[in-house]
Amino acid sequence: MLLTIDVGNSHTVLGLFDGEEIVEHWRISTDARRTADELAVLLQGLMGMHPLLGVELGDGIEGIAICSTVPAVLHELREVTRRYYGDVPAVLVEPGVKTGVPVLTDNPKEVGADRIINAVAAVELYGGPAIVVDLGTATTFDAVSARGEYTGGVIAPGIEISVEALGVKGAQLRKIELARPRSVIGKNTVEAMQSGIVYGFAGQIDGVVERMKKELAADPDDVTVIATGGLAPMVLGESSVIDEHEPWLTLIGLRLVYERNIARM
Repeated sequence: MLLTIDVGNSHTVLGLFDGEEIVEHWRISTDARRTADELAVLLQGLMGMHPLLGVELGDGIEGIAICSTVPAVLHELREVTRRYYGDVPAVLVEPGVKTGVPVLTDNPKEVGADRIINAVAAVELYGGPAIVVDLGTATTFDAVSARGEYTGGVIAPGIEISVEALGVKGAQLRKIELARPRSVIGKNTVEAMQSGIVYGFAGQIDGVVERMKKELAADPDDVTVIATGGLAPMVLGESSVIDEHEPWLTLIGLRLVYERNIARM
């Protein structure tokens, strides 16, 4: 089986692939203070619950693919693969790793690995042109050309960041549950804040995507818009531009990058 690990700023998502099928997945908090040994124990605890894997760490794992937006965690995961999975082929997405997607930005090295991986999966699953909307700690919009090139994107504050900022900066406001309100016009403070978050972000997505479509393709209707990320379900029913929802887009991209690199190792 292939173990894929996507380390985000707030959460880390892990997936187990049996061939092209994802058979198990987990979501844990990202903690840059965890050491390689702590991460190894955590992995053993999670994977030890899966019936197709052995009790010992590494049993049943035939390959590992990792991308991380947190350098400290990437460093520790590199140590995990060296010490605990020494005989298992591992691909850590960083400059020099073959993705199959040209990056046409001013400085390709500064583009987050997860954004490139999302583009890889988008091209494979839907072709180009495409826009990936990833709703995580930040809300990112990534553009893929008709030729499968990553051409750039947009970065905006994420939903959770905005909720926390309201609670901290608003004297009479507080942190609220992320849920869809009964109506757009809130009947109390909590519902009013929920409405602002849900419908405000849906409107942001629609507005940004429509503008990106005009720059990306001669016919905006040719562009496929894919939503992913842990907070995507919050806006799926309210955004009018999202064509596809693929919650495991990054994990699928990691599987593809692993397959494109392991033959060279």
